[in-house]
Amino acid sequence: MHIWLGFAMLALAFWGVTGVTQKLSTNSISSERSFLWFCWAMVALSAAVLVVARPHWGLGTVVVLASIAGGALNGLGAWTSFRALESGGKASIVISLISLYPLLTVGLAVVLLGERLTWMQMAGAVVAITAAILLSIEPPAPTKTQSQA
Repeated sequence: MHIWLGFAMLALAFWGVTGVTQKLSTNSISSERSFLWFCWAMVALSAAVLVVARPHWGLGTVVVLASIAGGALNGLGAWTSFRALESGGKASIVISLISLYPLLTVGLAVVLLGERLTWMQMAGAVVAITAAILLSIEPPAPTKTQSQA
C-alpha cells in the first residue's frame, strides 16, 4: 500500500468522526463556541507539529499567502459547517453535502491549473452531484392526521 493512501484513509476516519462530534457539540452550545473550541484544538495541534517537525522557514511570499488563505478558508468552512448543524441540519446530510468540496477543487483545477478530466472522472462528478441532490431532499413533515393514524 502506498503511504499516501494510508494517510488518506486516516483523514477519512478523522473527518468521518468529526461530523458526529460537531453535531454533538452544536446540540449543546452555539456554533461560535464550537468553532472557538475547534480553533483551540488547532492551536494545540499546530504547536505539537512545530515541536515535532521543526520546519524550515525559507518560504516565498506566495507560499506563505497561499498557506494563510488555505487556513482561513478551512476555518470558514468549519465555522459554516457548525452553523449548518446548529441551524437544524442533520449530520448525515450536512456532512455528506459539505464533503463534496472536492468537486469545487476539481473545477478550479481545470480552470486555473489547466488540468484535464477523463470521461470517467466527469461521470464521477455527475454522480456525486446527483447524490448531493438526492441527499438534500427531505420528506415532507407528516400532517396531524397522518401522525395520529
